[in-house]
Amino acid sequence: MIKNFLKTLLIVAFFGVSTVSYAQFNLKKAIGAATKTVQAVTLTDQQMANYVKESVQWMDEHNPVLPDDNPYTQRLNALTDGITDADGIPLNFKVYDVIDINAFACPDGSVRVFSSLMDIMNDDELMGVIGHEIGHVMKRHSKEAFKKQLLSEAMMDAVGSTSNKAAQLTDSQLKDLSLAFINAKYSQKQEKEADECGYDFLVANGRNPWGMVMAFEKLQSMEGDSGAKQSYISKMFSSHPETKDRIKKMSEKAKKDGYNRPVANE
Repeated sequence: MIKNFLKTLLIVAFFGVSTVSYAQFNLKKAIGAATKTVQAVTLTDQQMANYVKESVQWMDEHNPVLPDDNPYTQRLNALTDGITDADGIPLNFKVYDVIDINAFACPDGSVRVFSSLMDIMNDDELMGVIGHEIGHVMKRHSKEAFKKQLLSEAMMDAVGSTSNKAAQLTDSQLKDLSLAFINAKYSQKQEKEADECGYDFLVANGRNPWGMVMAFEKLQSMEGDSGAKQSYISKMFSSHPETKDRIKKMSEKAKKDGYNRPVANE
């Protein structure tokens, strides 16, 4: 496959220099780009797993992770007790003591919830957010977002394609990869898929799916507030009509499935 690809590049190079524009064609650069394309195609699942693991470890080391005896951690552990698996992906949960309103889930099943999000969510709403984030993992959205960042121009030279062992990354590179988890923005189609998958995940684990509806309503009502606390809101709700439609569809589904909406308690 590589031979054919490079042969095609040579043909393009020949005709490229013979055009009227006489544009320069840097064959060496083109071949380098071809090699990087091949690396992108041949990146193995094991390599991906290694990079995800390294990135999650870096995040946990560079963020204030609350200990097991902290009330935030105790609350999260109580809510997620017995929830250990998502479509074959083992789950683990931790709380970051930071001011942003945020939560995210990594391809390896690491779920990280920010303490400021927990401050504004009741238990049902918090589980709704967690269910949605796990939905992204189950639909492999977070894996694709991470892979895209891993194979960006800034990272390509650090990524090998001949071994299952992940290349050693610098602190700066690990920070960039970690931000891919925290700030990942998904398409409206992917958000809807995560809604549906998260809804089913909550139901399968004995949780009221109305929590997701209530969480989204609360977050949407906060749009327009200033400051760093908007990070999760802005990445989830890029379109007002789409957000309203998502909330409506989940509400209708919960009613149809016979679930009663919990009384909101702050």
